[in-house]
Amino acid sequence: MAVSIDKCLSVAASLLILTLIFDLISADVAPGSEDAPHRRFEYKYSFKGPHLAQSDGTIPFWVHTGNAIPSADQIRITPSLRSQKGSVWTKNIAMFENWEAEVTFRVSGRGRVGADGLAIWYTSGQGLDGPVFGASDSWNGLGIFFDSFDNDGKKNNPAVLIVGNNGKLVYDHPNDGSTQALGTCLRDFRNKPYPVRAKITYYHKSLTVMINNGFTPDKDDYEFCAKVENMNIPKQGYFGISAATGGLADDHDVLSFLTFRLTDPGQQPPPPEVEIPKEEKDKYQEEFENFQQELDKKKEEFQKEHPDVQEDIYESVNDREIRQVFEGQNRIHLEIKQLHRQLGMILDEQRRYVSVVTDEIAKRGTQGQPGQVPTHELDGIVTTQQEVLKNLNEIRHTISESMRQVGSAHNQGNAAGTYETVQHFNDIKEHIHIVKRDLDHLIQRNGGPGEKAKCPEIPPFPSCLSTIHFIIFIAVQTVLFIGYIMYRSQQEAAAKKFF
Repeated sequence: MAVSIDKCLSVAASLLILTLIFDLISADVAPGSEDAPHRRFEYKYSFKGPHLAQSDGTIPFWVHTGNAIPSADQIRITPSLRSQKGSVWTKNIAMFENWEAEVTFRVSGRGRVGADGLAIWYTSGQGLDGPVFGASDSWNGLGIFFDSFDNDGKKNNPAVLIVGNNGKLVYDHPNDGSTQALGTCLRDFRNKPYPVRAKITYYHKSLTVMINNGFTPDKDDYEFCAKVENMNIPKQGYFGISAATGGLADDHDVLSFLTFRLTDPGQQPPPPEVEIPKEEKDKYQEEFENFQQELDKKKEEFQKEHPDVQEDIYESVNDREIRQVFEGQNRIHLEIKQLHRQLGMILDEQRRYVSVVTDEIAKRGTQGQPGQVPTHELDGIVTTQQEVLKNLNEIRHTISESMRQVGSAHNQGNAAGTYETVQHFNDIKEHIHIVKRDLDHLIQRNGGPGEKAKCPEIPPFPSCLSTIHFIIFIAVQTVLFIGYIMYRSQQEAAAKKFF
């Protein structure tokens, strides 16, 4: 019994010691702890969308080769075609001992199995082309391979491998590099709902690889993949990323490559590279001078061809806004003028109808004929027509007031100010609403489209009007129509004189 108790105590003590060791290790590498290294972003060794590629297809501070296709949001290292390979490499050599790289990529294909894979590099030279995932073999430095295809048939792919090389080793393709790998982990990185992320940290000769499997949108959801201690890599090197396809093919897309310089906590970070190299400075200065001379030459040629045009041909933001306001005012002014013209025509027609009806009432007063419309109904028609005329005159007055305000706002120009311009637009909007309300009121007063005037029921006569009055009414309508056509022709002819 005592022996079993001693065994239990020893097991508990061992677990407690392991827990303490794990907590100490976690505390040493915690991102927010005081012992965490200082990170500084290095833009010359990084790329990220949007506007990743320039208009000429180049990537700032990077060079791409092979079948790599840069775009605004990503770089397609290889398309999903057979026997393709491509790579991107930094133009400048990195000269810091400790660093961290965060790579976001996506590997997608139609088949259940893909090929060949993708590689992240840190080498002493640019391996622009070669047989190892699109880069050169016998490299001097570090390669982290995301191998998609199972060459050795051991069913241990897709996998992530860490392979170091001193420039003398040849990559072992038949065995998927398993005989040369310093660290490895099995991770399926193909056809994930979200981009896969890899965080590679080289700090104090210790290399750590963390993988975000792409199942969640959480950018910080990393899992431990592999760690290599006492790893010696070149103190100066180039960062790169490459990919290749074989008999099977996948799309290998890189969304971002972010590089950070790591320094010990409490240590003063090195000053940023303020001064650019003299060769680059002279090159940029020469390009700027050539561009300036070409621009001045084109300005002189334009001034000679167009002497009346002012030099400042580009409008500012304020000028463009004012121009748009004036164009809107002009359109409103033209629409109101058109509405005013149409209302004038309607008023003329209503006056003619009132005069005809009044003459008819006067005739009916002198000659009373049986079977005709009663006088009180005609009086009601006249009263309704007079109300219509009154309302139309009010609408016309409202439109005239709106035209006056639009004209005053247009003539004021820049001196009117933003507030007065907005106030004029509000007044115009209010008057237009009044016009619409009055027109709706007139339509309701005159009855809907389904309502018709009912004639008095007179058994002996089938119609409200006699034949003579019907002929007179048709003749009057014909005369009015011909007169309206002649009047409209005269108006159009008069209007053409002003254009």
